[in-house]
Amino acid sequence: MAEDEKSPLLQSADEDEGPRLRHHHTFPTIHRSLDLSPDSPPEADHIVCVFVVTFDTRSGNMIEWCAPDDFELDGVEFKAMVSGSHTQQKDFVYFRKERLYGLACYEKMSVESEIERGARMKSVGILSTSYTLLYRHIQFLEAQVRHQLELPGVYSQLQAFYNDKKGVLPDSASSLVVSPASTPSTPSSLLPEMKITHPAGCFSQFIKFFGANIFTLWKLVLLQKRILFFSPPPIGVVCYKVYCACCLGNHEVGKLGHEVQPHFYVNVADIETLESEVAYIACTTEKIFESKTSLHDVYVDNQLITAHTPVLKDLLKLSDADKDKYNKLLNQRSANQFSYEGMGEDAIDEEELVTSFFTQQNNDLFSTLLDVAHSHDRQLTSDHMRSMGLDPQGDRTFLMELVEHYGIDVVLMVDNPCCPK
Repeated sequence: MAEDEKSPLLQSADEDEGPRLRHHHTFPTIHRSLDLSPDSPPEADHIVCVFVVTFDTRSGNMIEWCAPDDFELDGVEFKAMVSGSHTQQKDFVYFRKERLYGLACYEKMSVESEIERGARMKSVGILSTSYTLLYRHIQFLEAQVRHQLELPGVYSQLQAFYNDKKGVLPDSASSLVVSPASTPSTPSSLLPEMKITHPAGCFSQFIKFFGANIFTLWKLVLLQKRILFFSPPPIGVVCYKVYCACCLGNHEVGKLGHEVQPHFYVNVADIETLESEVAYIACTTEKIFESKTSLHDVYVDNQLITAHTPVLKDLLKLSDADKDKYNKLLNQRSANQFSYEGMGEDAIDEEELVTSFFTQQNNDLFSTLLDVAHSHDRQLTSDHMRSMGLDPQGDRTFLMELVEHYGIDVVLMVDNPCCPK
């Protein structure tokens, strides 16, 4: 992988040399209409746990501290400090623990200690009921993991953060109640100033990395397949590939299919969970998953996308329409950047542009299919396919799989190129 593709996608203002985003956007979830208005009220933090993971030379990964101190964190020590982390100086990772989402920042520091074998490794992380706002705490977590490396055992700032942001998760209810003691707008005096950041450059790197094959992933996401990204550490950039892939499926046309939530980082402890999933998007650093083909439909090793069934293998071939859509996306990005520069602006909103492009593409696709399904003859023609941005021949298999998956009743009037009249 190219070096710039490995770099973390969350950068502070003075580190990011690329275009600056004008607005701070939260992560949209799949099949949700995106509210990109800067006037939208801020969503409350729902932090249910803060924790510190350490590597012990005798015991391995361990939960060193957490708040609340009785929170069940079994397995989190291997999510917050991923397999292969010891090869990295710094990293970050998103993950799931049952119905909760986590974000952790990892760092390694050289020490003159025979007990620690010359290196101290820790991760500091948080758990929340949603992944959409975790990103805005990444700078705080980065600062805290450095603090824990330099001053092990001093948890006052982490405890203050938890007291300020905590939500209460009742055992008998699925909803989360923000603690009356939580006042997100009034941070504790013990906390350092937290500068909100976001996944700047996430989408531009995603498009650059996969090129036109972004539309291969688009088809697989719309078909709600089990997609697993593999890469050796650092894993943070791969977590954002998961996030970007999820956004390829956004649309606003009713409730079609089942909602797919990202798993982000998974390891061998998640095998039982993945066995029960009908659809997911996740990433891993563990190469053993490549041979476990029953756990995934699509395996993405860096830029190589592979599948196991003849139908899915056919979908990996780019159609002429895919190439046209890719050029259209690149042209829109260039035009948007030129427009902002021409008006004296210093930013393009990459996330809004890309998510809007795919949302509109998906809206047109599903709206056309549903219109045809409700028509008198239900006949879907080559003209319909072209209007949806599909190739009548090259995308025939994809369309047949799509209407079958979503139960859309249409009659395909496009000849199979393999079966001439």
